[in-house]
Amino acid sequence: MAHFAKPENALKRADELINVGQKQDALQALHDLITSKRYRAWQKPLEKIMFKYLDLCVDLKRGRFAKDGLIQYRIVCQQVNVSSLEEVIKHFLHLSTEKAEQARSQADALEEALDVDDLEADRKPEDLQLSIVSGEKGKDRSDRELVTPWFKFLWETYRTVLEILRNNSKLEALYAMTAHKAFQFCKQYKRTTEFRRLCEIIRNHLANLNKYRDQRDRPDLSAPESLQLYLDTRFDQLKVATELGLWQEAFRSVEDIYGLMCMVKKTPKSSLLMVYYSKLTEIFWISSSHLYHAYAWFKLFSLQKNFNKNLSQKDLQLIASSVVLAALSVPPFDRAQSASHMELENEKERNLRMANLIGFNLEPKFEGRDMLSRSALLSELVSRGVLSCASQEVKDLFHVLEHEFHPLDLGSKIQPLLEKISKSGGKLSSAPSLPEVQLSQYVPSLEKLATLRLLQQVSKIYQTIRIESLSQLVPFFEFSVVEKISVDAVKNNFVAMKVDHMKGVVIFGNLGIESDGLKDHLAVFAESLNKVRAMLYPVPSKASKLGGIVPNLAETVEKEHKRLLARKSIIEKRKEDQERQQLEMEREEEQKRLKLQKLTEEAEQKRLAAELLERRKQRILREIEEKELEEAQALLEDTEKRMKKGKKKTLLDGEKVTKQTVMERALTEQLKERQEMEKKLQKLAKTMDYLERAKREEAAPLIEAAYQRRLVEEREFYEREQQREVELSRERHESDLKEKNRLSRMLEFKETFQGEVIGRRQAEFDKIRTEREERISQMIRARKQERDIKRKQLYYLTTEEERIRKLQEEEEAHKREEAEKRKKQEAEHKAKLDEIAEKQRQRERELEEKEKKRREELLKGTDAPPARPAEPTAAPAAAAPPAAAPAQASGKYVPRFKRQTAEVSAPAQTPPAADSDRWGNRGPPPADDHWGSNRGGPSQKPDRWVPGSRGSDRPSGGDAWRSGEERRSPFGSSRPRPAQR
Repeated sequence: MAHFAKPENALKRADELINVGQKQDALQALHDLITSKRYRAWQKPLEKIMFKYLDLCVDLKRGRFAKDGLIQYRIVCQQVNVSSLEEVIKHFLHLSTEKAEQARSQADALEEALDVDDLEADRKPEDLQLSIVSGEKGKDRSDRELVTPWFKFLWETYRTVLEILRNNSKLEALYAMTAHKAFQFCKQYKRTTEFRRLCEIIRNHLANLNKYRDQRDRPDLSAPESLQLYLDTRFDQLKVATELGLWQEAFRSVEDIYGLMCMVKKTPKSSLLMVYYSKLTEIFWISSSHLYHAYAWFKLFSLQKNFNKNLSQKDLQLIASSVVLAALSVPPFDRAQSASHMELENEKERNLRMANLIGFNLEPKFEGRDMLSRSALLSELVSRGVLSCASQEVKDLFHVLEHEFHPLDLGSKIQPLLEKISKSGGKLSSAPSLPEVQLSQYVPSLEKLATLRLLQQVSKIYQTIRIESLSQLVPFFEFSVVEKISVDAVKNNFVAMKVDHMKGVVIFGNLGIESDGLKDHLAVFAESLNKVRAMLYPVPSKASKLGGIVPNLAETVEKEHKRLLARKSIIEKRKEDQERQQLEMEREEEQKRLKLQKLTEEAEQKRLAAELLERRKQRILREIEEKELEEAQALLEDTEKRMKKGKKKTLLDGEKVTKQTVMERALTEQLKERQEMEKKLQKLAKTMDYLERAKREEAAPLIEAAYQRRLVEEREFYEREQQREVELSRERHESDLKEKNRLSRMLEFKETFQGEVIGRRQAEFDKIRTEREERISQMIRARKQERDIKRKQLYYLTTEEERIRKLQEEEEAHKREEAEKRKKQEAEHKAKLDEIAEKQRQRERELEEKEKKRREELLKGTDAPPARPAEPTAAPAAAAPPAAAPAQASGKYVPRFKRQTAEVSAPAQTPPAADSDRWGNRGPPPADDHWGSNRGGPSQKPDRWVPGSRGSDRPSGGDAWRSGEERRSPFGSSRPRPAQR
């Protein structure tokens, strides 16, 4: 790792490496600098280094390096210069987004180039093969090669930035902006999997903030700015989830918003609440939770009416119609009546949870399902005036379905209303936060509700009705659908009915009688069985003493065991409580210490800003008081005008009037007016009830008389139609007989023509069949010939391969034989050479022995007086001078005068012709020499080099021999070296 004296040197080194194309080395050098412990104090050059470092990370797609560098840079500038970290992160996000967009545009341009290129040119063979193997189009392949890697890197960038900023209170805005960009990325490119992971990451960040509350730079959720940023992030998450169709994730986002509000005990703004309830309506409608969907619409209507000052009358009417139709779409029966105890408990918990989400109660104190019901919602809609704001079709539909009793005309009355409602809806101009309202989505549920109401009303006036008549009463569905709806109604005890398909009738029954008859039959049966058991096996009157003691003993032991277990659990619980209290005390002490330290640090700043804040506060209070006084005067004038119009008491003169008192009096007057209106409505409802009851009592006999008249008329009509049908059948039969007699004359001609046609077609068929058989036979012969040719080719190829294989085997066998023969010859030649070497060694040993004897004889002869140089010497004496060299070579002592005498006399001597040493002359070697014996005679030249064989070319062979012996004397042997090839 390279060390730099200054950070600028590292930046220069990185630029040099980039210029020569070594970006990886430049990145590694900057990474070593950033992660080094020598530069832990923030400097301005470090920011430039981070910019260059992130450029390299983005170019090389090294997300891990970028994350490590950002973490180290956060440590460096967290307490010194957080704005620098913000700029670096923004630069990183900008680079990643820009690269992804460039890759996307490059892929689109490539696709356009592929589309615009020569349309008449054929595709390349490699393109065809690649498309067949991969099975994907050119755009998919270009996206996978160009766009996908950059999208992965951009996703890693968002994750890295969110991870770095998750617990930094000074960069909450950047955290929210990054989350918003990540949501838009998932929305733009339909990345549902990444969106789920992103929601889970943000959810875990918030959970960790609540879990580790003692962090130094932890964001404070109680601050309004922090809370608003977190809420905006959650609402963005909710919007994107609904747009992507991830309804489960959308519901989890709603729960996140509710949990965040419960955490800080604050209610969000009305604009955010409108978005909250609008998304809830979509979620509940998709999940088929019609009751919660209706309550969400009701909450949304209340918010729009109270807080949206720009809401037009048309939009208000459309929202009110949606609320009423959503409430009517709720099934009129409780599905939990036939559920088990466990299901009831789960339903109760679910309803409580949904009630908290819909009502937005931060501290829920109510229990049970009664708070959310269809009847309660409808009564609340009427009392709150929602129904009066709805359209006329919706009002008529509400009254027909909920208040009127028209079993025979219910379908005909509702159908035109539903057709009008299905055409209503549209975008709300004065409420842009709401989705597009389409009332047609409620039509199927309303048709089902109308069917249930019709069955309920028909069951009250009929005991039996034909299936055809019931089908005519329900114009919305076929009878099979009506039967499914009736099954659900009977299951939930909404109506009691049976369908008899054998007789073609529907039988209605009394729901109360049937339920009472089967209510307690199991309990009665159990009591009867208990009485029978008591009669068969009576309880003994007297019990033994042991039998009386043992049960008490067992009961005592069990009680004692339970008491000990309870005591143990109490002790453990107390220990846990004590430990928890101790931990809480320690945590509180630590918090107090930190708070005290923080207060001491902020005391000076507060003291300096106190006077300025006080003056500003007094000025604001004066302005508020003046504004409230003006508003109070305006409200007072408005209230006096209304009181004069309503002939009410005016305010007392001289009374101190404030905005609060005026508002309280106005609310009191409104409450009184509402109470009076409710009393009038109750009185009117009672009067309408009496009138309706009296009208029905008077209409009952008239309906019965009309029914009897209708029966008589229908019977007469049936008999007339029956007689008319008989007459028409008789006339048709007579006309058919006449037609038969008229056509019987043409029967012979018809048979003749039929025979000709059949014969002609038979001939054509035989001809076609013959041609087909010939064609099949030709194909069979051709295929047979092809099979024969293929068989012959296969046989030829097989035999040729066998012949080539045999030739290869023979060649390999021949090579092996030659190799063995060569090895054998080499072994024989080596044996001959070894034999010759052995003979040579034996000959040398003999020569050495002879030489040794000769030297001894020469040494013995040195005691005689030396001869004169001029006189011819004898043969034994002639060998004396050369003996000095062997004597010297043998390592024996030779006197100096003898060596000098030998040196002086040696040149004057004439070498003998026959007894001369074979190393000192050019004559042929002796007869007993091994070279002559081995080469066939003395005239044959040796094929190896031997010292002294070229003695004639040298001044003296003896000198050469002596010099050779002197060179070999240190080894203790005068034997020449063996011959070498």
